[in-house]
Amino acid sequence: MLSLLLSFTRLIVFIVFVSFFSIIFYFMSFFWSEETNTKKALVLRDFLIKVSNVILGMRTIVYGEKPTVQGLIVANHRSYLDPIVIVNLIHAYPVGKIEVASWPLIGYICKISGVLFVDRKCSKSRQNTAENIREILSKGYSIINFPEGTTHDLPTTVAFNYGSFVMATKIESAVIPIAIDYKEKTDAFIGNDTFIPHFLKCFGKPTTEIKITFFPPIYSEDATYLLNTSKDMIDKELIRYRKDWDNEN
Repeated sequence: MLSLLLSFTRLIVFIVFVSFFSIIFYFMSFFWSEETNTKKALVLRDFLIKVSNVILGMRTIVYGEKPTVQGLIVANHRSYLDPIVIVNLIHAYPVGKIEVASWPLIGYICKISGVLFVDRKCSKSRQNTAENIREILSKGYSIINFPEGTTHDLPTTVAFNYGSFVMATKIESAVIPIAIDYKEKTDAFIGNDTFIPHFLKCFGKPTTEIKITFFPPIYSEDATYLLNTSKDMIDKELIRYRKDWDNEN
């Protein structure tokens, strides 16, 4: 009962908080240029995410050194929370599935803050996203991509999509692997989960413990090497996380 009360309280506070600042931004955007809008949206995004992490009781344990170069960040995928956790630590643009764009509040924040939405079933959408990635990298920002293409709660990663790594070789970008996982396996957003029920289930506990590891950038002209090396690094770290958590119990 207490957990349900806590999660409902957090949901209401989260909705009010995000709505208030989104409305302010929406009206102020009429008085700004497109370039100013983009910069202000990033500032708003970072502010909303940092405060949201506090509201939701998210506690992140960080391993490794945060990247000092821009590149294509590749991470395993557990939840819609993954990009929120990553962006709270580094400045980057996530690539997200097109369905998220229609989500209340979350979708709006994603849109104004530069999330690149892609319809993986549409070749034209994938091509447009590739061009946008090139442009963003050329401006000195990193891109966050989830090459698994889906969320799950398996012990290690599922097969990585090859396209991200091919692109990295074509644009001569660094690949920066990131491992991320949640102490409670039920925090993963999987199967037939929908946003509100998952939110209430996830944030009814005092804290949501998360581990994240930043690996050193990888450079190569061989896309297969980039894929296999990234996957191997992430898989080993996921196994280590779970072993450490199991030993705590």
